[in-house]
Amino acid sequence: MSSNPPQTSHTPMKLIPRIGLSLTLLLALAMPYLLDKLGLDYYLGTLTKMMIYGIAACSLNLILGYGGLVSFGHAAYVGIGAYAVGILISQGYQNAWIDIPLAVLLCAGFALMIGFICLRTRGVYFIMITLAFAQMLYYLSNSIKAFGGDEGLSIKSRLDFGIQLSSKSDVHLYFVVLIFLLLSLYFIHRIMNSKFGQVIKAIKDDDVRVDSIGIHAFDYKLTIFVIAGALGGLAGALMVNQQKYVSPNLLHWTQSGILMVMVILGGVGTLSGGLWGALLLLTLESVISEYTLHWQFYVGWILLAVILMAPKGLSSFSALWRRVSKGGGLKRQAGVIKP
Repeated sequence: MSSNPPQTSHTPMKLIPRIGLSLTLLLALAMPYLLDKLGLDYYLGTLTKMMIYGIAACSLNLILGYGGLVSFGHAAYVGIGAYAVGILISQGYQNAWIDIPLAVLLCAGFALMIGFICLRTRGVYFIMITLAFAQMLYYLSNSIKAFGGDEGLSIKSRLDFGIQLSSKSDVHLYFVVLIFLLLSLYFIHRIMNSKFGQVIKAIKDDDVRVDSIGIHAFDYKLTIFVIAGALGGLAGALMVNQQKYVSPNLLHWTQSGILMVMVILGGVGTLSGGLWGALLLLTLESVISEYTLHWQFYVGWILLAVILMAPKGLSSFSALWRRVSKGGGLKRQAGVIKP
């Protein structure tokens, strides 16, 4: 009498990513309390900055990773959002439910105008035009003396959310930024898993073929470009509250390069790649700068190693784990370990 071989269940392994996500969220919620008990309150501001940059990098990943559009002007939207909120606060308008939506809408409007022109080009021409627009806005912010000019704009207070959760203290601001980060990631997840997101991915592969089947690729690219600009503006609105200062340097094209490095480190075309890239890059900057002023030199070598060894960034490790959980382990073939 023959018996069927036992079926191996990998359900516990499939639950591990969810458990890891839950533990990460719990750690993020408990971080202010842990840092307070350890006497490391200073690092709470650093974590808040990391999350803000994570939002900015994830917004860039929308057009770079999912849309295949290499933009060296994305930091302009972060700067516009920061200046918009900074100017409103300096004029006495501190209502967060008015200032932040206005900043996001303003950035969406700029992205609409810039994208309408830039997206009619492709390749190196698209890169150069986005860079040109960013530099025009950078020099414009330098020239307006009423808002600080090249010295930047300082604010004395932060936004008021009108409820018990206020951004006036560092702890409250940390939780405000965490909430916006989670909402942004959920929003991106919903977009990219919708029919609209599938079209964006198809356009990245072959926009000519998408046009040939009756879908106007330009409209879809412009829409995702505007969404990315709006999320960049959200990051800028939060950043000026964290730093209480905004300068024209925030709009410079090199800031777009920094955001691009974050995306590459975390994983191009992944949901949370920008966030993990921001955490890694800013951690490296914080640690290495304690020993040398030339921390960018060593970060460059680390970036080179990531590109050569893990082209998909930190997301390569999570992808490997998903394959292992589905396949039941690693198989060795011809001397190479393969999932």
